Amino acid sequence: MANHKSALKRNRQNIRKRDRNKVHRTQSRTAAKKVLEAVSAGDKDAAAQQLKASVRTISKVASKGVLHKRTAARKISNLSRAVHRLSVSG
Repeated sequence: MANHKSALKRNRQNIRKRDRNKVHRTQSRTAAKKVLEAVSAGDKDAAAQQLKASVRTISKVASKGVLHKRTAARKISNLSRAVHRLSVSG
């Protein structure tokens, strides 16, 4: 454990940030799962609605720096493709 006052403060800050990032990361994963569940159920309207909410959540997480911007773009792209394939096939 660190002994310097500044290192102790830095540890406290890191713990707070880790907990906050964990919440945001979990929210983005949950949003993506909801889209994929709607796609697997074959519900076009629900999938489109969930996609819109998911894109918003993932973009927000990327803007906070929890996810890298290219990782967020890749996740959004994959979800969009899944929803698009659903609308084209049916």
